[in-house]
Amino acid sequence: MPSALIPWISFGASILLVIAYEWRIHHIGKRQPERLARYANAKLRMHWVTSLADRPGAEIVAVQALRNSLMAASISASTAALAVMGALSMSGASLAANLARWSGENALHTVLQGMLVGILFASYVCSAMSTRHYSHASFIMSIPVDRPERNELNTAAATHVRRAGLMYSWGLRLFLMVLPVVAGVVHPLAMLPATLLLIGGLVLFDQPANDVEVD
Repeated sequence: MPSALIPWISFGASILLVIAYEWRIHHIGKRQPERLARYANAKLRMHWVTSLADRPGAEIVAVQALRNSLMAASISASTAALAVMGALSMSGASLAANLARWSGENALHTVLQGMLVGILFASYVCSAMSTRHYSHASFIMSIPVDRPERNELNTAAATHVRRAGLMYSWGLRLFLMVLPVVAGVVHPLAMLPATLLLIGGLVLFDQPANDVEVD
């Protein structure tokens, strides 16, 4: 086997492992959503909206809780945006130069640099979308419960809170996926063990709170 193919094999195996894991998680979530944190937490957030929908005086508590979540998503978005700018500052010039003179010896490095920027930007977009949904939910949950329009919008509030949580989860998830890409930029053969480490972290990330053992 040519030595030049080994880094590409490591890259391909890493990508396939991540895709296989996400495919498995997707199908488990469709059949048994209670086994995955993202789906269990989404259901919990929707129950939270429902429980406050007919409680006069709970509007301030609801908005404060949503504000805390919105701040967490804002911090995540800001971190991802700073990471994108840092990645472009450090590798933007070399990425542009490598794209201009594409060749076999630097092709993988160029692909990994592009993936790094793309994943970080996707993480920023997901976190920013999370703040958008939390903001919409805050407006709805601040409407007094005795107003007729509040009853009409409770379903929309639950949907916004659910989507906000899922977007926030994906923002963090994509940020974690930077690990094997960074390892691959440093050395292509380091990408596969970093991917295995990532999947181990995602297994814990996807575990619902009621399945976590407390010592």
